[in-house]
Amino acid sequence: MEVHTKKIVAVSDPLMMSPDKVHDTTVELLRMVAEPCDKVSMDLLIYHMEDGGFFESPCSGANHLAVHGGLARHSLNVLTIMQKLNLSLEGRATYKDIILCSLLHDLGKMGDHGKPNYVPNFLKSGAISTTKPYTTTEDLPYMDHEVRSLMIAERYIKLTAEQEQAILYHNGLYGSFKYQIPGKETPLYLLLHFADMWASHVTEVHK
Repeated sequence: MEVHTKKIVAVSDPLMMSPDKVHDTTVELLRMVAEPCDKVSMDLLIYHMEDGGFFESPCSGANHLAVHGGLARHSLNVLTIMQKLNLSLEGRATYKDIILCSLLHDLGKMGDHGKPNYVPNFLKSGAISTTKPYTTTEDLPYMDHEVRSLMIAERYIKLTAEQEQAILYHNGLYGSFKYQIPGKETPLYLLLHFADMWASHVTEVHK
């Protein structure tokens, strides 16, 4: 599993998958990269994702995949793009790097402590906004979702330093840590960042 990627893990178009297929593919991929001694920990993380609303959460309030189930769909979409980039750019990342970083980079967007990050955005009329269907909850103290993603993941599994950096800084100039990453980029960070940007700004626009 630690050899550099020379081929692509077959994943059909996440934007066309059924919700059940999105769930089953995500779970299968996460279990695939769990070491034998870490399988219980990975299953606990998967249970947390299922129980915490990862597979039901939108990916944003008004932008890309601001729909029920958009978060998990986006994460798989980032995986497919990240794999293609990695294959084109000398295979610098491993299967495990790609699967963990892509599927967990936005984990914090589902919320935490039994509270969702996104809730329906009701207008004064009582209708849900059509231009911004979701808003962030006031019941959960604010925290950058990148930080929350790492906190949730590392309650259960161990990530490498490179994986941690990629997840924490994946938003690049769009994130709160934009002044910290220039000059410190790693190949894994760049792969995740570019895949995430391509997914959210190109393939998922108006989805």
